[in-house]
Amino acid sequence: MQDQKDIKKTTYKDYAEKRASPSPLIRDTFLAFIFGGALCVAGQGLTALCLAWTGSEKTAGTLASLALIAIASILTGFGVFDKAARYGGAGMLVPITGFSNAMTSPAIDAKSEGWVLGVGAKIFNVAGPVILYGTLSSAVYGLIYYVLKTIIL
Repeated sequence: MQDQKDIKKTTYKDYAEKRASPSPLIRDTFLAFIFGGALCVAGQGLTALCLAWTGSEKTAGTLASLALIAIASILTGFGVFDKAARYGGAGMLVPITGFSNAMTSPAIDAKSEGWVLGVGAKIFNVAGPVILYGTLSSAVYGLIYYVLKTIIL
């Protein structure tokens, strides 16, 4: 019985590899660079505008981040962000915009199930593990840092 499962897995793997088209690595890397660079330039431009408006670097950075989150969420809602991400790949998923997209997409998909059991329950489907393991890894890092600092000093 186990041999049949292994044969089916390898047969399927061979079938999938034959059907899959090879990824154009150079083109994808170039597009990710261009799209990611454009997002970063836009973020820097927003920061400069906010800095001219507020006069505070900290406030300007916060406002620019909030603007990028809002813009990415709105573009996700209209389906524009996902289309751009198909071309820009990892470049479009610069952490703040990618996280915004990861929060907005499940919320939109679950909207028909209601606000509590739909949007409220599903909004963290993708982002939940990121928050969990990000928080856990920062706690572990903080503990290691504290122990090493205590031993060294």
